[in-house]
Amino acid sequence: MSEWTEQLTEFIRSACRLEVLASKPGNVCPAYSFADATVDDFLVSADAVAPVLAQSAELGVGAAILRAVELTVEKVGHNTNLGIILLLAPLAAVPRRECLSAGIRSVLNSLTVDDAVQTYRAIAAAAPGGLGTADAQDVGQSPDQNLRDCMRLAAERDLIAAQYSNGFRDVLEHGAWSLFHTRSWEDCADKRLAWLAVNMLATRGDSLIARKCGEQISLDVQCRAHGVLQSGWPQSASGESRYAEFDTFLRDTHHRRNPGTTADMIAAVLFAVLRSGVCRCDNDQLVFVEGANVQSL
Repeated sequence: MSEWTEQLTEFIRSACRLEVLASKPGNVCPAYSFADATVDDFLVSADAVAPVLAQSAELGVGAAILRAVELTVEKVGHNTNLGIILLLAPLAAVPRRECLSAGIRSVLNSLTVDDAVQTYRAIAAAAPGGLGTADAQDVGQSPDQNLRDCMRLAAERDLIAAQYSNGFRDVLEHGAWSLFHTRSWEDCADKRLAWLAVNMLATRGDSLIARKCGEQISLDVQCRAHGVLQSGWPQSASGESRYAEFDTFLRDTHHRRNPGTTADMIAAVLFAVLRSGVCRCDNDQLVFVEGANVQSL
């Protein structure tokens, strides 16, 4: 394994760990487990997939996605990280000397039909909830278009697919810049990722919630998230009750309102800021590097 592959492995592992160890609205975290998913499941999954995703450039994006899903199912018995895998495989394939925002375009433009075939196999193996069917290039069938074109067909209804279409704009621009906005929050540093989750939900909603609960509930979640932002949370103590109410609302009995897509997007943002040197991970804590700027993305 090359030095760069080892570094990528650590960036991926750290991004996944930081995401699940942070207390965020509606998601699995140290204080909240689901009946079928615990923090340990996500940590084991991170250890399993990081070395594979770090070799996306060598293996090919589709092959890396499929192998990462297979390892996850082998290690924990169910899907914990399909969205993360779909996001990180192409990002990790960007050459070392290229910034993500420029390099990801070449990676996406080079995706093949074989990448699509292997990714469809991975999605079938992961068996994510609420997918439904599509008129063209449905995941239950064998694709005959390259992976980027397949993702474009789903971009309007799936935020992860949209990243393949828009060059990961929501990760590298909105997500990374929003996280960078919190760099001076020393008094509430532990709430940075929770705020980022609320910000993302207010801006784009959550694809998983929309698939499982319908568009009306998704819009309701988006509206509630906007209300949390308007309350001034987390820098305003008066916003704490608004955030707690929002978190409780998302944690319905069967976790159907779990904003899983948002969690996946946050993992991708974390990978981006770690890879670019904007942040580093110290003992599972996110630390902003002095003098670094997200323009390096």
